[in-house]
Amino acid sequence: MIESLLIANRGEIALRIIKACNELNIKTISIYSEADLHSDYLKHADEIYYVGKSQPSESYLNIDKIIDIANKTSVEAIHPGYGFLSENSAFAEKCVKNDIIFVGPDSTILELCGNKLKTRSLLEKSGISVIPSYDKLITSENDLVNIAEKIGYPVLLKSVYGGGGKGIRLIKNKKEISDVFHFAEKESIISFDKIGFYVEKFLENVRHIEFQIMSDKFNNFIHLGERECSIQRRFQKLIEFTPSIIMNKILRDKIGNIAVKAAKTLNYVNLGTVEFLVDMNKNFYFIEVNPRLQVEHPITEMVTGIDLIKQQLNIASGYEINLQQSDISLNGAAVECRINAEDPFNEFIPQAGQIVKYDLPINPWVRIDSYLSENFEIPLFYDSLIAKVITWGHNFEDAVIKMRNALNQFLIYGIQTTIPFHKYVLSDENFINGNINTNFIENHKIIDKMKMNFKDNIPNLEKIAAILSGIYYENKPSDKLKSNKISNWRKYANNYGADS
Repeated sequence: MIESLLIANRGEIALRIIKACNELNIKTISIYSEADLHSDYLKHADEIYYVGKSQPSESYLNIDKIIDIANKTSVEAIHPGYGFLSENSAFAEKCVKNDIIFVGPDSTILELCGNKLKTRSLLEKSGISVIPSYDKLITSENDLVNIAEKIGYPVLLKSVYGGGGKGIRLIKNKKEISDVFHFAEKESIISFDKIGFYVEKFLENVRHIEFQIMSDKFNNFIHLGERECSIQRRFQKLIEFTPSIIMNKILRDKIGNIAVKAAKTLNYVNLGTVEFLVDMNKNFYFIEVNPRLQVEHPITEMVTGIDLIKQQLNIASGYEINLQQSDISLNGAAVECRINAEDPFNEFIPQAGQIVKYDLPINPWVRIDSYLSENFEIPLFYDSLIAKVITWGHNFEDAVIKMRNALNQFLIYGIQTTIPFHKYVLSDENFINGNINTNFIENHKIIDKMKMNFKDNIPNLEKIAAILSGIYYENKPSDKLKSNKISNWRKYANNYGADS
């Protein structure tokens, strides 16, 4: 077993990896940027090292600096978490050249899966259904016009190198092409440092279903069931759950076997996710392979009882998977809500600022993956994900009820968060009845309804704001109110509603 590990990441995923390592008696080395100097995850690592300034390019994306710290500390392995360098083939290759184990697929697999067009083509040749598309590299606006008209609008313009919902643009008609293409070019350079696109038919009213796969160096391949990720905004996942409401054993086995076939075709080793779109007739189409740990991995852990990070570390240590497909069963249901530091009442604009008050849910069957603490300053330099709330229930309805209760108890004051958005979605009748797809938010005007709902449920903002400020006096409220402080607290009260 690996004895020492450097975690090339930050925040809640860094803390999650530390917890798994503690149970395996693995020494942990964490890195931090200037912005993360006082971050709570650092308190739990065995050793911590400064990696660079706040900008990701100078810290968590600085391959040479991270490898230098790994060499100085003589660690055996590096875990990249998700985001940052988790899918960077050059980083994985450099780890190996420095005799450091990369916890994840090797550089060859990362490079292959990083090229979405090449992966699609390879799996299509093996007989796996893919979404209708034009499998040639798009190099100009004229190419895009011709291809889009051949496929038929609406279409998706996708970066060959994209992932995690990034590098995807919807084109509804010819008039949108010029603006979309030029914006996509700029976005691709910023996100992936290179340009390359392909065009895919946009399928409406479909579900996003992904399968967790696991494999080792001994040619063992299994899947751990599905996760439904259909609640999305601009191709970014917001709420996930397992099992999927539309799934039965026959369909699960069918798609699960295809996911395993994809992993075998790619000679995949370690954990990964094979993603599909499923239409109303339960036809399914391969989208991509994510060669890393997923943000939503906890819901799979909750229903299978399998610690996925421990499995990653075992596989990376050279051990054989001690599970067979027949050992995998889904017990109950689990839901995850991604809590982002964003303002859902104002176009989900990312937020930064100090956490003034932080109260966690205390109900059983609730798991919180977070790195927050009171007085911590949320930086703007990184992904807006600050916490994940996961609940387990006997079935989907039970897990949703537990999630609603947990969100009512989860209070974060000082910044805007997406908690109000989640509370509204989980109370929506269509969601409760499983009437969802990837266009759910737009089709049901969820954001507009949420704004009206919270506005109508706040009878006295001034009083709520004063109470939260801790300076409210029943007899003479007006004498004690400080306008600047009340102004700030009013917007927090507005977000959370009268029940908070």
